[in-house]
Amino acid sequence: MSIGPVEYIILGFPGNQFNGNIAPELAKLIDNGTIRLIDLVFITKDADGNAAVVELEDHHDVAAFEALDGEIGGVISEEDVEYAAAELEPGSSAALLIWEDVWAKPFVEALRESGAELIEGSRIPHELLAPLETELAAR
Repeated sequence: MSIGPVEYIILGFPGNQFNGNIAPELAKLIDNGTIRLIDLVFITKDADGNAAVVELEDHHDVAAFEALDGEIGGVISEEDVEYAAAELEPGSSAALLIWEDVWAKPFVEALRESGAELIEGSRIPHELLAPLETELAAR
């Protein structure tokens, strides 16, 4: 079985403002087969700078994520949590997500079968594309 590209993101929430609003949109991506969620961890940093993992069942604002479809967990390590927490300001939170881009599996399989090797890849931040948004939408 092949696997598509796997990505991770760390989303910051200043002021520990988890609200669950992204859970329904993440669920849509999972349900329509665009992505497969591999792991998801919430991290909080208190006013003294101490970081901790937030258990879904212990925090009402992240409980919406419990309903996400799939076997989630076991991939994000304590080192990963420490890495994500290092950049957090005291009194803020983060979500660390790892997913497979299921939509890209056929393309990746074709690349592998052709002997292609990934030389470089990166996600372009929205801030860099925002000035081009109107032009890109018109294409």
